[in-house]
Order: sequence, then C-alpha cells, then structure tokens
Amino acid sequence: MSAGAFAERLRARFAEGRVVVAEPRGEVTLEVPAADWLTTARALRDEFGFEQCVDVSGVDYLSYGSDEWDTDVSSEGFSRGVEGKGAGRFAWGEAVNGAAMAPEHRYAAVAHLLSYQHNQRLRLRTFADNDDMPVVASLTSVWPGVNWFEREAFDLFGIIFDGHPDLRRILTDYGFVGHPFRKDFPLIGNVEVRYDAEKQRVVYEPVSIEPRVLVPRVIRDDARYQTAVGEAAQRAEVKK
Repeated sequence: MSAGAFAERLRARFAEGRVVVAEPRGEVTLEVPAADWLTTARALRDEFGFEQCVDVSGVDYLSYGSDEWDTDVSSEGFSRGVEGKGAGRFAWGEAVNGAAMAPEHRYAAVAHLLSYQHNQRLRLRTFADNDDMPVVASLTSVWPGVNWFEREAFDLFGIIFDGHPDLRRILTDYGFVGHPFRKDFPLIGNVEVRYDAEKQRVVYEPVSIEPRVLVPRVIRDDARYQTAVGEAAQRAEVKK
C-alpha cells in the first residue's frame, strides 16, 4: 500500500486524529489526543497489523523552531551573538523565562510502530494535556516490550505513563534532580558529585562551573529533500 493510500485509510478510521505524510520519504505520522492514545494503539495493533512497537520516546517542544545564530550570509560571515538566556543557557538555581517560546502543548510521547505482515511503519504521537504534570496512558498493555522505553521517557523528560507496572528511573540514579532532556534543564546540570574523604561517602553539591554551550543551536534549510524531488521528476521525464 502506498503512503498516500495508507494515510487515507488512517483518516477514515481515526476521525479525531491528524495524519501527516512527509515527502519524499513517505513517512506517515498519526497524531491523536491524549485521551485516545491507548485505544488508538490497540486499534493499530488489532486492525492494522502493527505487531511491534519499536520505540517510545518523549519530546519537549519548548523553544522548538527557534535558533541562536543569525544564519544569513554576509561579508562578515555568520553572527555568533547569543541574546538572553534561552532554553538550557542558565546557571544552577536560576529559572528560564520561556513565556515567549512556550508552545500550546509542550510535551509529547511518540511511538514508532512496525507491521511485519504489511511491511509498513507508522509514527504515532500525542501531546500531554498538562505541561505541569504531563501524563499519557502506558502502552505496556498493548506492547509489553515498551516497558523500558517508557521508563526512559519518564526519567529523561518527566512524562508519566499512567498504568505502567513499574515506572521509575532507569538511566539516572535515584537521587538525581530533575529530568535532563527537558529544554529548561541547565546544560551544566543541577548538582555535581564527588567523594568526601572525611564523610567517607559520595556527596551532592551545587555545580561550581559557569553556564556554557559548546554547540549553538542553528536551523538551516536542508536542500536534500528538494533535490530528491527534482531527481525523481527528471527520472519520470526520462521514462517518458
């Protein structure tokens, strides 16, 4: 089934959802409300033959689409100036003012599905309704193998998967402060760890280094996709 035909079938079945096809790759994304996340996943498994969920990840859309460098070409090259304290660019104990870059819904859970019988892939996404406590339903009852994926998304993004059998940190330690993949998490971290010889134990202290960013955030136009479209059109002309 072509990507376009598959997208139309999804639109007919999930009226409350939004289907996007990324061309020329033919990648299909189905976005549904958080209330329909679990029932949609079960329908995709039972009715559309998606036997496996390859991955479940979290996304923080704070500051999505904004960059830090002026990438307009000039005789002086690219600007390297950074104004203000954007997401991640602040010290321990400070708070970022993200009002100007806050999206309507900040946190999303994304599941990547695979159907062996139909040789199809699908990206399923939902946004949590509450940014203060992002909650979506766990998919472990549909695909038990997503257990650790959801624990990772909880650990790094703070997304709570309701119904998960054992939702706890999996990559950071039990005393870790915050969720390190959130855009408002300081890039230098909140605490640093060292061994105290007098106390004969590991101690946590506020970080002692200054905020720094080694790789600035830059958004540039990617011409590869337009090139692919042009090459496909040329091949079609040659066949004629």
